[in-house]
Amino acid sequence: MINKQLKEYIEKQVLPVYENNEQGHGPKHIEYVVRRSLEFAKQVEGINLDMVYTIASYHDIGHHIDAKNHEMVSADIFADDENMYYFFTDEQIDIIYEAIQDHRASGDNEPRSIYGKIVSSADRRTDIDNVMTTMYTYGLKNRPNQTLQENIEDAYLHICRKFAHGGYATTKMYFKDEEYEKMLEQAEYFKNHKDEFVKYYCNINKIDTKQL
Repeated sequence: MINKQLKEYIEKQVLPVYENNEQGHGPKHIEYVVRRSLEFAKQVEGINLDMVYTIASYHDIGHHIDAKNHEMVSADIFADDENMYYFFTDEQIDIIYEAIQDHRASGDNEPRSIYGKIVSSADRRTDIDNVMTTMYTYGLKNRPNQTLQENIEDAYLHICRKFAHGGYATTKMYFKDEEYEKMLEQAEYFKNHKDEFVKYYCNINKIDTKQL
C-alpha cells in the first residue's frame, strides 16, 4: 500500500509537470511506467512500494529541460524537492536518487540497486506501434527540416540499434516480460525486412506512401 499523502502530493505537484514533455515521455508514459514498476515490485520480497512509486513518478520529469541528460536532471529535481524528506530517510533518498539516474537502457552500467532495475525494466516500451508513432512525432517536432525519407531512416536505425538482436535495450532486462520479448522479435524481423518496416511505419503513422 502506497502512503496516501505521498501519492496525493505526487499526483498534484509532480505528475502535472509531465505535460511539458513531448508525447513519448508525457503523462501516459509515466502512468505506464508506474503501473509496470509496481507489477515488477511484486516479484521482490520486502520491497518498499513508496520508493518504487516515487522513482517511477520522477524518472523522466526533467526530460523537457534536457532530453539527452534527463536522467541526471530528473534525479536532481527529485533531490531538490524538500517535501520528499518528510516521506523518506536520507538513505532512502540516496537510493531513489541513484535509481532515477540509472534508469536509462542506454546507460553503460547496470543499475546500482533493485530499485533501479525495477524502473529500468518498467521503462521499456512493449508496443512497437507506440515506438513508431513516437519516432514520427518526435521527428516532426524536433527536426522540422528533415525529409520524410530521413525521418523513416532515423526510425529504422533507432529500432535496429535499440531493440533488434544485440541492441542496447535487449541485454538489461531484469524481470521476465513476455510482452517485451515479443516486441524484440518484431524488431528483429523489421531489421531483416526493411521494406516491410517502411510499409508498417507508414501505415501506423497514416503516411501516404506516394510521398516516398
